[in-house]
Amino acid sequence: MNRREFSVSTAAALGGAGSLLAASAQAQGQPVEGTNYVRLAQPAPVSAPAGKVEVVEFFWYGCPHCFHFEPFLESWAAKLPAEVAFRRIPVAFRERPFGIHQQLYFTIEAMGLMASLHPRVFKALHEERQRLDTPEAIGEFVARHGVDRARFMDVFSSFAIQTKCRQARSLTDAYRIDGVPAIGVAGRFYTSISLNGTPARTLATTDHLIQLSRRPA
Repeated sequence: MNRREFSVSTAAALGGAGSLLAASAQAQGQPVEGTNYVRLAQPAPVSAPAGKVEVVEFFWYGCPHCFHFEPFLESWAAKLPAEVAFRRIPVAFRERPFGIHQQLYFTIEAMGLMASLHPRVFKALHEERQRLDTPEAIGEFVARHGVDRARFMDVFSSFAIQTKCRQARSLTDAYRIDGVPAIGVAGRFYTSISLNGTPARTLATTDHLIQLSRRPA
């Protein structure tokens, strides 16, 4: 997968005093703006209720980096405080196979099958080397796992799922996502494994951004 490449000259942009602050943050092990995360020039829309901090993971089922990140993300998300609203957004950089995987995720979510099917999709693609890139293949896949194929495919092709896909693409554009896995926070910040090096550091940076988001913009 292509990942976002940033050309950030932090020292020049910040000036002398800002450079000292960045150096101090690095020395203390704190995430550094322009190195570990990016502040969006134009805020992205959020859907979380007032008083909650929205955190969005952008992913693609076919991405090996997303597959390896998933267990770390699951463990982290299970411990989030009530004031953090976490959700996933499947990206669609092009129609095939991204678009069909986007529909697959939103159908799984809409039918309340996250616990049973979401991890199985990752496993099917990355461990079992199945191809889930057509409606027929997806129908066979869900049927093998005890899901009513006809009902699933009705939801899969529904207007509601198509609407969710359009909204997901709009949010992906708003965050300027061009690589996954990536995490958006409060419509104001962006971070990723490519900016942090490891899942643990990425999630630590996300925690830092959640705290920043509680302050006035």
